Amino acid sequence: MFCWAQHFIAVQNIIESVKFKCLADDLCSEAVEFQVFFNDHVSNDFNTLFKSLPCDGQYFAAAVPGSFHGRLFPKASLHFAHSSYSLQWLSRVPKELLDKKSPAWNKGRIYYIGAPSEVFEAYSAQFPKDMESFLNSRAQELVNGGLIIPCRPVGIPPSQCPIIVTIDLLGATLMDMVNMGLVSKDKVDSFNFPRYNPTPQELRSLIDRNGCFSIEKMEPLVRKTGLENESKNQNHILHLRAAWEGQIKGHFGSEIIDELFDRYKKKLLESPIFSQSNKN
Repeated sequence: MFCWAQHFIAVQNIIESVKFKCLADDLCSEAVEFQVFFNDHVSNDFNTLFKSLPCDGQYFAAAVPGSFHGRLFPKASLHFAHSSYSLQWLSRVPKELLDKKSPAWNKGRIYYIGAPSEVFEAYSAQFPKDMESFLNSRAQELVNGGLIIPCRPVGIPPSQCPIIVTIDLLGATLMDMVNMGLVSKDKVDSFNFPRYNPTPQELRSLIDRNGCFSIEKMEPLVRKTGLENESKNQNHILHLRAAWEGQIKGHFGSEIIDELFDRYKKKLLESPIFSQSNKN
């Protein structure tokens, strides 16, 4: 998976920052050795990770499969934890969304955008539970004085958030396939994206309430998301497929995947999403 490159860049930035700090403050009398653990779900292709590792030998690498919502490491075994663009994913779809008798039954949609308020409330109630579990787990795993950087998409208005627009377009693609008789409507009605974008205020409140960590700094990272040429458009679409295919396949089966993403690709390329630069 090509997306591992982003993680390698993050690791390199962290290591270089630690080395710079050690040199600037004269903290280390000898070279510091680094052990890096890469985490992902058990279904991830870790062989691809190891084949793609940089050859400069700056650190020892290992993989730890499992959900970051729970414990992954022994107590007090980590000095630094970096969660890159992951905390928006919930540990599960809120159970209310799976009950046809519930006002949060999300019929004809795969996300909370444009859905009844009960759907959004179910999502917003699940996120604090998952965040509490994440913080408690990392608090046990980090040494005293350890640091954690949780990066996640900011909770900006849906119309201004490209990734939310792309999810909405995926839902529209699925409904097109329902109308063509290619996908069961019941399957779409029972499929929901387990993802929630918290606001900075929500995140601050949850961290303060948890009490295991103090916030040293909170700031937005602004990046352009407009994709101005065909090559970047294609790469972005491949990235979305790599990130979402397993989840979609697990619910709908593998038979529809190729046609779904072919149709989805056409919708994305026709959308203004690829000609706009927004915060994400």
